[in-house]
Amino acid sequence: MEFGWTDEDLAFRRELKEFLEQTLPDNWEEMSKDGPGSDVQVEYSKEFCPKLAERGWLTQNWPTEYGGRDASAWRHIILGEEMWRIGDPRSSQYMNVNWVGPTIMKFGTDEQKNQHLPPISRGEAFWCQGFSEPEAGSDLVSLRTLAIRDGGDYVVNGSKIWTSYVNHAQYCFLLVRTDPESKRHKGISVLLTPMNLPGIEVREIPSIVGERYFFEVFFSDVRVPTSCRLGPENEGWNVVTYSLAFERVGAPRYARAALVLDELADLARERGMLEDSRLLGKLGEARSLCEASRLLTYRVIDLREKGQPPSADTNLARVAGTMAERAVSELAFEIFGPEALEYGHSAEAHYRLAMTAGVAVGTTEVNLNLIANRFLGLPKE
Repeated sequence: MEFGWTDEDLAFRRELKEFLEQTLPDNWEEMSKDGPGSDVQVEYSKEFCPKLAERGWLTQNWPTEYGGRDASAWRHIILGEEMWRIGDPRSSQYMNVNWVGPTIMKFGTDEQKNQHLPPISRGEAFWCQGFSEPEAGSDLVSLRTLAIRDGGDYVVNGSKIWTSYVNHAQYCFLLVRTDPESKRHKGISVLLTPMNLPGIEVREIPSIVGERYFFEVFFSDVRVPTSCRLGPENEGWNVVTYSLAFERVGAPRYARAALVLDELADLARERGMLEDSRLLGKLGEARSLCEASRLLTYRVIDLREKGQPPSADTNLARVAGTMAERAVSELAFEIFGPEALEYGHSAEAHYRLAMTAGVAVGTTEVNLNLIANRFLGLPKE
């Protein structure tokens, strides 16, 4: 296997780094400390993403007919690595490029493609994901939000919880049950739901992770046109599994973890802590986890580039990334000591964001079960 980058890819990474150095404000580190959902970071993304789009970088791996440049999936991961390394100035728009847009390309009607893909490729669209519910979090197929047909509309009633990026979202990628008699994976549909429809109520959930990070969304007799349905009625689980396969490697968190780890190693050296063999072992383990996460993610990107269908490799990559972030976060507290507990400290900020990695896109435990079943072929019981 060839692990090297092409000269063109290396040149793109250099050009992208130079662009970031010249474009990001001097106080970017402070702006980004509360994560991509904060009001400050969202507002900045409205200025930043169009600049990426002007250079053809934002959706460069998309087909040209949808605003891309037919670039390889490897260009997409280079962009993701350099964005996440510094706190991703794209804010929630990273989701649009990584899985919202590609899922619409795969399952959308021409009308849906024409409506949604151009704003995403211009860096103007904001989406949220309506999946988890109070009694259907990791067990997503237990969802109970109902969408019942009434003429040319679905009437939606129910709620979603732990939903990120709602405060600025224009649309919700909403998972509903369109067959009230169905169970588990059957009878589910996806609605591309405008967030300004009457009957939608949003409530923020206070969280230690950061401001504007989690929300509850309530749907009370919300009328969503049937033209908003993505894919066939009652067959939305195929749409969801496709999108999740993209989402699990959409945030290359290992890039940020590796950067923080380098800083921790330098600090440990300055403080004379590298004589501790136990700490050296932890540094080495964290480095190994970062590299494992990176290579497993590259495996997924390689499959995508070759046009092969999603596989359990996405679950492997996600678990490895979660383990890497957790190991680096714990090291940060050990090396910095009590000062790391101060709000806004780099170690504290990294730890808060790392907490979400083991829950988003399915908990670590759910992903491990999927690995056991789909990758190792072990029985479910």
